[in-house]
Amino acid sequence: MVGTTRGQGGPRLSPRKSLFVGITLFSMFFGAGNLILPPLLGVQAGSEVVPALLGFLVAGVGLPVLGIVVVALSGTLRELASRVHPVFARAFVALVYLAIGPCLAIPRTASTAFEMLAPLLPATLSLETWRVAFSAAFFVAAYVLAMHPGRLTRLLGRVTGPALIMLIVVVVASAALALAGASDLPAAAPVAPYDAGAATQGFLTGYQTMDLLASLTFGIVIAKNVRALGVTEDRGVMREVCRAGAIAGVLMVAVYAGLALVGFEQCASLAGATNGATVITASATGHFGVVGTVVVAAIFLLACLNVCIGLISCCGTYFSGEIPHLSYRVCALAFAAFSCAVSTLGLDAILAFSGSLLGVMYPVAIVLVLLGMLRRWTLSRPRVWRWVVAVTALVSVAEVALPLLGLPTGALPLSDAGFGWVVPALLAAAAACLAPSGEKDRPAGTEEQRQDPPRKETP
Repeated sequence: MVGTTRGQGGPRLSPRKSLFVGITLFSMFFGAGNLILPPLLGVQAGSEVVPALLGFLVAGVGLPVLGIVVVALSGTLRELASRVHPVFARAFVALVYLAIGPCLAIPRTASTAFEMLAPLLPATLSLETWRVAFSAAFFVAAYVLAMHPGRLTRLLGRVTGPALIMLIVVVVASAALALAGASDLPAAAPVAPYDAGAATQGFLTGYQTMDLLASLTFGIVIAKNVRALGVTEDRGVMREVCRAGAIAGVLMVAVYAGLALVGFEQCASLAGATNGATVITASATGHFGVVGTVVVAAIFLLACLNVCIGLISCCGTYFSGEIPHLSYRVCALAFAAFSCAVSTLGLDAILAFSGSLLGVMYPVAIVLVLLGMLRRWTLSRPRVWRWVVAVTALVSVAEVALPLLGLPTGALPLSDAGFGWVVPALLAAAAACLAPSGEKDRPAGTEEQRQDPPRKETP
């Protein structure tokens, strides 16, 4: 098979093919939020940019890469979540796909891309008319390109992904050269929220990338691409998916660090900035004029389109396998049309809803990934999965719901830092380990996996 070599465990992708698959995964991860958050972190963190960036990298890169590995080892997200309970698995997996799909992430791609293109549009039509027209064209293009999920490596890995990286390198290099030529480096004092606990706030900012949730689902499409390239044995596919996760992680670390540098360069002049897109635009325009504005618009358009294609493909693949008599094409079309309608509400409306949902889902996802990494120990202790996930979910819901109801919060340790779920989860794990075992205490999900009917194949 061209592009593969045979080794222990079956065929392997060549280094070139592995790189393409890794860039494909990077392109699926790297959307609008990934572009906006690091520059804003660089501006707001100022002299505390290094600890803030390290915290951001743990949540924005470390956890997603672990998520890719854990799902590759478990088979699917549903098999991972079934260790808690089959009903929980169905509900949680569907909620993850809806969150990273039509409810939040997919509409956000079009809305963010439009915000960057808006300054370049002629004033012949109203902004809302342009928004509707752009959303329709954007989602038609994304739907057409998502009709062949097994060929995403050819598009994202070889064309749009490298183009996106090259454009980012241009912007980052200009900022780095400006800093290298400056007599005094900007050392502005950090502002809220990085003025207290920069590393912790950087970690919480990493939630907004939504990449941990995405990592739990992207393995399906990446595995399909790996099989299309000639690796068909399950162990070989798992190995190549993990390699792709490592390559994507390295690329994300490099790009995040570079974009944070872009923000750090502007921390003195843009101290009051609240939008990372403004920071990138100011940097590019300052170095390249109008051409810089066009380059930034191209970066956002490519990044958002890449992620939109990947998310439509993942959601269509999953739900076409879950819902009888619905094909991949029908599911993908439904998600594209619904997302197009939501995107016309505007970016602010979408972001206003995302914070609460992510505050509930992210702690549960983190716990699942950590338990998955400890699978050799936890498989013989199924209560740990059930108790820890249940406690984490309850505490996370309470921490989000209480402020909305006007009730006091902060009673739990670390809750002021956004980690009120950690101590209860550790106590639940300890209690599950100390509780006497019974005959019915067996690995969760075993019966579910035996009785679950085979899924439909998707294109």
